[in-house]
Amino acid sequence: MTMGMAACGTPAPPIQGRLPDPPKAAPPVAKVASEVDVVGAKGPLGQQRREQVIQSAAAQGRPELLKRQLAAMSAFGDVDLYASNDVKLLIDGPATFDAMFSAIRKARQQILLESYIIEDADVARQLADLLVQRREQGVQVAVIYDAVGSLSTQEAYFDRMRQAGIGICAFNPVNPLKSRRYHDITERDHRKILVVDNEVGFTGGINISAVYSSGSGSFGGGKGSRAKPADEAKSAKERGWRDTMIQVRGPAVQALHGMVRETWQHQACEGQLAPVAAPTAASGQQLMRIVPSTPQDKENRIYTLLLGSIRAAQHSVYLTMAYFAPGKDMVDALSEAAERGVDVQLILPSQSDFSPVMYAGRSHYDRLLRAGVKIHELQDAVLHAKTAVIDGVVSTVGSSNMDWRSFVHNNEVNAVVLGEDFGSAMTRMFEKDRDASRSIDLATWKHRPLMQRGKEFFSSLFEHWW
Repeated sequence: MTMGMAACGTPAPPIQGRLPDPPKAAPPVAKVASEVDVVGAKGPLGQQRREQVIQSAAAQGRPELLKRQLAAMSAFGDVDLYASNDVKLLIDGPATFDAMFSAIRKARQQILLESYIIEDADVARQLADLLVQRREQGVQVAVIYDAVGSLSTQEAYFDRMRQAGIGICAFNPVNPLKSRRYHDITERDHRKILVVDNEVGFTGGINISAVYSSGSGSFGGGKGSRAKPADEAKSAKERGWRDTMIQVRGPAVQALHGMVRETWQHQACEGQLAPVAAPTAASGQQLMRIVPSTPQDKENRIYTLLLGSIRAAQHSVYLTMAYFAPGKDMVDALSEAAERGVDVQLILPSQSDFSPVMYAGRSHYDRLLRAGVKIHELQDAVLHAKTAVIDGVVSTVGSSNMDWRSFVHNNEVNAVVLGEDFGSAMTRMFEKDRDASRSIDLATWKHRPLMQRGKEFFSSLFEHWW
């Protein structure tokens, strides 16, 4: 994470100029439909079909909330939506790896994997065995890994797959003799994407790493919201990392497929990734966005998505963030939402694999708590999830944290599902994590130790570099 400090000067903010005002009221469906693009299983939809799709998503609960949120998104620029998707929430590593490995076994044409960390551990070796097997059976396989995120992995791990005919590409290699773009060494590929046959896709926060081999304390084995007494002596790391992915079938997979192929081309990786035709039959009923971001963007689209949605929120804002060092605009948005009566709740880490970001985030607790924001720190696992559900109708699962490294220096991607059906599942997940967390009380927070205050102060000075 400290790679970002190599850049000279304060990083440019993720949004330039004046923030658009949130919509005063929910506009009619026809107006919302005229301001967005929607792709269905057979291609782009016309105005009448767009209205039907939006109305269907809005009808899952309170229509005015979704229409207002879509209007807030369009105020920041183009909004590309995908209709007719089937979306499955995957909680923690075991469920995610089971689903990913199952999809890989069923591949007929192509497997594309892009991951920040591919760690040479049991789960990664199982993955390599499976990818080699599928390549030997004639399936095209390509893997992109981040050279910094996967720095501890021996080259022999990747060489074995290369020798089997798998395309392997390191994103922005650290070695200047191997790098094509060494001047961009602070730019990292933090995405986690798997696409199989342009038919099923996965994205979220889970890397190919041993820390996800077991479920977290909240969700380990799916039994109970607290660690068992026998597990009390274990550290949070030993109980697993808490993270989230989603599995998608439907037109939204095309966006993930195109994103991996674009990264492959941009990095001048060896070989060509063949285009694969997407299925033309509808897979489900969910309306989605796939929101990518790169350091080359004039304004960070994930940042504007979150900021705009929070500023437009009428009912609730539930955020779960592994790294929370959001900057003034985001803290203002969260505080102002709470002050106007929105139920704003955050689940943040009680311990972290990079504590300076955690302390930088805690430097904002006083302001947030005074505004009425409820803050909870997860106790029974290392928190690595990056999820949000806003007004119960905008749900996002992705790779982007709420910190400057994600917003300014990394390639990231978030999947957004619109409507209360999926939002209800996200809210239940949030509530279960909240049950496994300790709530932060303002009166107690005021009396925290001086040493902790010092860590918060000094960490906040470098908030834009972490």
